[in-house]
Amino acid sequence: MEIGIVGLPNVGKSTIFNALTSGGAVASNYPFTTIEPNVGVVAVPDVRLGRLTELFKPKKTIPASCRFVDIAGLVKGAATGEGLGNKFLANIREVDAILHLIRLFKDDDVVHTLGNIDPKRDIEVIETELMLADLESITKQFDKVSGKARAGDKASKEALEFLEILKNGLEEGKPVRALSLDPEMLKPFFLLTSKPILYVGNIDESPDSVVTADFQAFTKERGSESVVICGKLESEIAEMSGDDRDLFMQDLGIEQSGLEKVIVAAYKTLGLCSYFTRNPDEVRAWTIPEEAKAPQAAGVIHSDFEKGFIKVDIYGFPDIDQYGSEPALREKGLIRSEGKEYVIKDGDVCHFKFNV
Repeated sequence: MEIGIVGLPNVGKSTIFNALTSGGAVASNYPFTTIEPNVGVVAVPDVRLGRLTELFKPKKTIPASCRFVDIAGLVKGAATGEGLGNKFLANIREVDAILHLIRLFKDDDVVHTLGNIDPKRDIEVIETELMLADLESITKQFDKVSGKARAGDKASKEALEFLEILKNGLEEGKPVRALSLDPEMLKPFFLLTSKPILYVGNIDESPDSVVTADFQAFTKERGSESVVICGKLESEIAEMSGDDRDLFMQDLGIEQSGLEKVIVAAYKTLGLCSYFTRNPDEVRAWTIPEEAKAPQAAGVIHSDFEKGFIKVDIYGFPDIDQYGSEPALREKGLIRSEGKEYVIKDGDVCHFKFNV
């Protein structure tokens, strides 16, 4: 899972990136502090994995991972090259989802490039730039295909019809994700506004409740997940470990770290879930789309597992958590074999049988 962090300059992207990844990216009061994207890979927090490790005592434990890409600040006019915009927009095209960071904090020492705190305006500025970039890309492809379509090429005619739907939607100010089109047909175009989007509000240590409520209401209207985190506090938490970290969060009444909040919301945004595998050497978490059937889930481990899939022996995490061992689950009939049509559920512990 790869998530690109975007937003206006000086909204705290590098601070949030460092808090999420402990990445050490430069953070300062200047637009375009980040020129090349910073990249950080983090373990996906999952208490269930810790419990399985406790029960099975493997040689190693491997969590699922998430890759964050901190992309430089976008400004009004980015789609036409303002502020190195085209270069930065290109960095977004390969990610699975966009984390749009919105400034909700006030700080006289950190300049707001648009003058004041206004989450709705800031969201619309970035969304407009992404739509304009998509429109430019689609228009080029539209012009390229239209000649062949006029000459009677059947495939070009079909492509032109699809491009026309995209072009009309973008010209009406609708992001591609709002057009209800087949995701598989969209894949070859690498459109920015086709990507799922998660809004994250960067708040003060004493946040403005009205601004925060407005932000959450506006993102809800747009049908997107949103979370609010305090970049400054999260940076402090990221530098702590063990008991110190737990005590600090407890004193502040923080139940989840910013990373946990973002990961949970990202999984929901992308429609993902986790399953587990275990053997004497390792316990491991795997990320799959919700509704993935057993062979597709097996294919995440290795393509041979999907090609030669026979069956999967399976039990749920709540059962192993309650009864503590696989022999106890067998005795109670809680380990079962499932075939190709079984839909893997979040928290399933799987042992795949395959033959190549």
